[in-house]
Amino acid sequence: MTTYAALLRGIMPSNKNMANDKLRGVFAGLGHTKVGSVLASGNIVFDAADDDVPALEDRIQEALRAELGIGGGTIVRSHAELRTLLDRDPFEGREHGRGSYLIATFFKHGATTELPELDDPRTEVIGYDADARAFLAVIDNSEPGKTPDFMVWLEKAYGKDITTRTWLTVQRIVKKMES
Repeated sequence: MTTYAALLRGIMPSNKNMANDKLRGVFAGLGHTKVGSVLASGNIVFDAADDDVPALEDRIQEALRAELGIGGGTIVRSHAELRTLLDRDPFEGREHGRGSYLIATFFKHGATTELPELDDPRTEVIGYDADARAFLAVIDNSEPGKTPDFMVWLEKAYGKDITTRTWLTVQRIVKKMES
């Protein structure tokens, strides 16, 4: 068995079909074990015997669509991939805080390591982690109402098969996977 995290795109906790108990139910119904949720924003951890991640992503997404009407997107990472990303400490000891968000944007199929042009002084791209298939960036949120449109930029450049998590959320997901 492998421990995985499913990073679901477009989850809104106010939508009753997107509540953690319903999401966990879909995963349990697919035969996955040790199903748990992290926060209320579409982070489900689970164990599965399947090691074909693209097929696993497709089965989960189809079940979410059929059972709950959720058409967002499903990106799956193993515990080993996420643990290795954390251990590399790509943010070099920086801390996630109210004015400075450390974020990881995960790609379903990976991205090119060449970054498209980004002209926003409030966003510092740390780089692309090929093993985790994620862009890492620091977002300056120090001025209320002036949040950079980094996610919009990424979606324009790479499409909708992406999802973003704060570094703090990635740490919480890994902690849950290890509990």
